[in-house]
Amino acid sequence: MATLTRSMWIVICCGAALITVTMGLRAGFGLFLAPISVDLGMGREVFAFAVAVQNLVWGVASPFFGGLADKYGAVRVSIAGTALYIAGLMLMAFTTGPFQVIAGNLLIGLAMGAAGLSTVIGSVSRMVPAEKRSLVLGILTAGGSIGQFALLPVTQVLIDELGWSAAFIGLAIVACTMFPMIWGVREAPKASASARGQTVRQALGEAFTHRGFWLLTLGFFVCGFQTVFIVIHLPAYLGDKGMPAWLGVTTLMLVGLFNIIASYVAGVLGGRFQKKNVLTILYLLRSLVFLLFILLPLSNFTVLAFGALLGLLWLSTVPLTSGLIGTVFGPAYMSMLYGVVFFSHQIGSFFGAWLGGKLYDMFGSYDAMWWISVALGLGAAALHWPIAEKPVARLAPAMGAAE
Repeated sequence: MATLTRSMWIVICCGAALITVTMGLRAGFGLFLAPISVDLGMGREVFAFAVAVQNLVWGVASPFFGGLADKYGAVRVSIAGTALYIAGLMLMAFTTGPFQVIAGNLLIGLAMGAAGLSTVIGSVSRMVPAEKRSLVLGILTAGGSIGQFALLPVTQVLIDELGWSAAFIGLAIVACTMFPMIWGVREAPKASASARGQTVRQALGEAFTHRGFWLLTLGFFVCGFQTVFIVIHLPAYLGDKGMPAWLGVTTLMLVGLFNIIASYVAGVLGGRFQKKNVLTILYLLRSLVFLLFILLPLSNFTVLAFGALLGLLWLSTVPLTSGLIGTVFGPAYMSMLYGVVFFSHQIGSFFGAWLGGKLYDMFGSYDAMWWISVALGLGAAALHWPIAEKPVARLAPAMGAAE
């Protein structure tokens, strides 16, 4: 049984810490929705659209930066991403209208593509034994949940005490801590030409002609739609219902807290059972949780319970989805291929953020978005079930030699 060495653990921990900050900083953007919309005299659709652009650009950038990380290593790409992150947050701090809000979010979207999950996942996956990959991906994903749990209250305190403009400056200072974390992943290898055994075009062609790759890609759209709708609009939704401000922050913190455990468990389950089956169950349970939240009377208890239950089903899709890509296509181009699948996730994120604001401004409520989320979860479950979870024929000789 292969074990994880000390050098592997250094890279894993630093990679998880990097994801903690990149994911944690953006997790609090929903807290800015109401104050920025009011202070700048904009409807909610403007800020929601800006965050939607952030998510879409993140998705577009992920395959590109993932391919660069596969070829040149994660360090250079992540350094560029961190610089873009700081620039985007500073631009948001001094925004005076819709243009700056959108431009700042665009820079942050590029930053997430360069210094986010796609870059780190592929790099770390190549250095760990195949049988440990699912577990390690769960640990990395848990980093994003730790960030959501830890940085959300920091963001709320900054907004309450300093105002939303100074709060963005504070977040930019926090983003500077990403630089030493990047140095910690310096030992993660690049995919050498011999290890890849394919050109980029061949790898993309193999994936694009694989039915399971498209089913996985379509299913991940739903994950993005649901999660970003919640992160951006839940605090405002609860405020509309007369719930206290602390409840929205605490609920999102609970999502992050419970997903720390869930991401690790998902990684373990992905190593023991077929990942596509676990994903099917996760999306079914998500729809059930959304449905219960819609139908049950709204109270502090039901909101907090919703956050805890949703946290168990939150980013736990990531180690399973990325692990499934590694199982089927191997780790050589994993950053790039995960980036392609993640692009679909971010298209879903775009609609989850923007459509929430659009429908709210049209109808004065989020009711339609809740029901859409239920329906999409059921659709995602149906898409994952028929995926054939086995390596492509190209990998069969290598697997036989390994045995």
